[in-house]
Amino acid sequence: MPTYDYKCDKCEHEWELFQSITADPVKSCPECKSRKARRVIGPGAGILFKGSGFYQTDYRSDSYKKGAEADKKAQSTAKSESKSESKSESKSSDSGSKKLQAAAN
Repeated sequence: MPTYDYKCDKCEHEWELFQSITADPVKSCPECKSRKARRVIGPGAGILFKGSGFYQTDYRSDSYKKGAEADKKAQSTAKSESKSESKSESKSSDSGSKKLQAAAN
């Protein structure tokens, strides 16, 4: 059930009321008891999904998503470069150790 904002046109009193969507708007003010109350259209609130199945980053702006994607690509490129360097280093050290073993035999 939503919370509605109300305002009295006579005494300017403002309040919130938790009521059903299908309920009729309240007409009487709780302060001055006049029948000049009206429902105020507010800006609303953002929807927040909470729990283990929802992530805050799922609803980010397009510019944020593009930046995050660029960061992922940069990180994956750096990781693949470091892996290829370590493979070439291990190959050269393996060939050197094989030469030493052959010379010792």
